[in-house]
Amino acid sequence: MLDVKLDSNARGSTLIYADQAAPFAYTCQADDLRVNLGTRRAHGQVHADGDTFHVFYAGRHVSLAWLDPLAHAGEAEGEGGKLTAPMPGKVIAVMVEAGSTVARGAPLLVMEAMKMEHTISAPADGVVSEVLYGVGEQVAEGAQLLAFESK
Repeated sequence: MLDVKLDSNARGSTLIYADQAAPFAYTCQADDLRVNLGTRRAHGQVHADGDTFHVFYAGRHVSLAWLDPLAHAGEAEGEGGKLTAPMPGKVIAVMVEAGSTVARGAPLLVMEAMKMEHTISAPADGVVSEVLYGVGEQVAEGAQLLAFESK
């Protein structure tokens, strides 16, 4: 398996793979796919199956899975006491305060990153022991947002 990251901004997109980076662009109409990666161009067909995309080109088949890095924001370290920012962003809402008792899945904090809102939820039943950022504050990727104690 090859991990691939796509960075996009107003100037275009860059595909990062195997410690390399190349300009990336594509068009897709129905199942017809055209890809430009650096100086390479490819034409094929694509079939979507949930979050998996099956790409067929030049007699090959490649499966691509969409992985949302924010789908489980804060859960990875949550039970160990830390809830962290999955990417740089801005805190736009804090729903708890130190000492709040919460149930698993309860929204704790909302941050805005990449023009989208992302809710950091309680990974388990427990108590918020500390809120480290307030509304309007910028946070770095990996920054601890809240301290959490599981019950």
